[in-house]
Amino acid sequence: MKRTDVARRPAVNTVAGATATAPPQAARPGAPARPPWRPAHRVTATMCAVAAVASLALTACTADGGTSARTARASVAGAAAARPELGWAEDLRISDAEQHLITQCMKAHGFRFWDERRPSLAESRPLGYVQDDVRWARTYGYGSRILAAEDRARLGNPNLVYRRTLSADRQKAYDLAMDGGREARVLSTEAPMGGRVTKQSGGCAGDAEKALYGDPAAWFAADTTVSNLRPLYVGRLLKDGQFTRAVRAWARCMRDAGRPYADPAAARQATREHSAQQSPAEEARTFAAETRVAVADATCARTTSLRSVGQRREAHYVAALTGGYGKALDAYARMKRLAFTRAERIVPART
Repeated sequence: MKRTDVARRPAVNTVAGATATAPPQAARPGAPARPPWRPAHRVTATMCAVAAVASLALTACTADGGTSARTARASVAGAAAARPELGWAEDLRISDAEQHLITQCMKAHGFRFWDERRPSLAESRPLGYVQDDVRWARTYGYGSRILAAEDRARLGNPNLVYRRTLSADRQKAYDLAMDGGREARVLSTEAPMGGRVTKQSGGCAGDAEKALYGDPAAWFAADTTVSNLRPLYVGRLLKDGQFTRAVRAWARCMRDAGRPYADPAAARQATREHSAQQSPAEEARTFAAETRVAVADATCARTTSLRSVGQRREAHYVAALTGGYGKALDAYARMKRLAFTRAERIVPART
């Protein structure tokens, strides 16, 4: 989850040649999203947990879902299928609640601390490999201006500025209050692709996770597992016949629109090929060009049903993971629901 605090030593390490990664930050526009893949069996909420590992997605699991979501739910009879699903908006609320808890805790330790500036719900929407919301694309393109605003906010982070004003002893006390320092408890878990992942858990950050998820160690283990499942299947998905045919259909549509790109990733990358330093006029022209490509991309994705094809085929591969990782996925879904229930009492939803 996002934390507006100071730059400090890495919280997560990979050891012994591990290929695992730390559980991801909340998704940003232009970054891989959390898709709504729902296989035809097993708990729907659990499969939304699997969705957190995929980068081919379109948007995260939603509370109500679309036609494909309702069809999937209808195919898994019983109370389990009726469990509430969490999507990216709910993830944001959990992240905001964690941030708020850290802020209150740091203030209780005698330090000034500020919640991060929260962009609107629309601005916080994650993007994945397929983006078929034409209205969003028309307004935000691929989210470059949103990312730029976030980068500026990080550079001007008031917590970083405040910490630099403290004496060396107070800085040490600040860091100790934040994460428990070097004596903090070390969490450790095995990753799906091998290797052990570790993370220090203490201070206000650890207390916030405990307040939301209940057991920081159990949450770390489940989150690490879910965050590292993608490599187990994504290679096969990218070569899947149905999916590749849909991508080729998308490419034909884009070519007909005067945008000859092989796939959505190529289209997006083309909008980033410009100088990092631009005048306001140059940035305006660049953003206008980005928006035109993004609108064509979203329009072709919708016309060719690339989103729904991707959902169905990823569901096929994701379903095969539940045998070996079902317990971790269930734990992830359960603790995420618990965290959201608690977050609802702490912070309002973004609008």
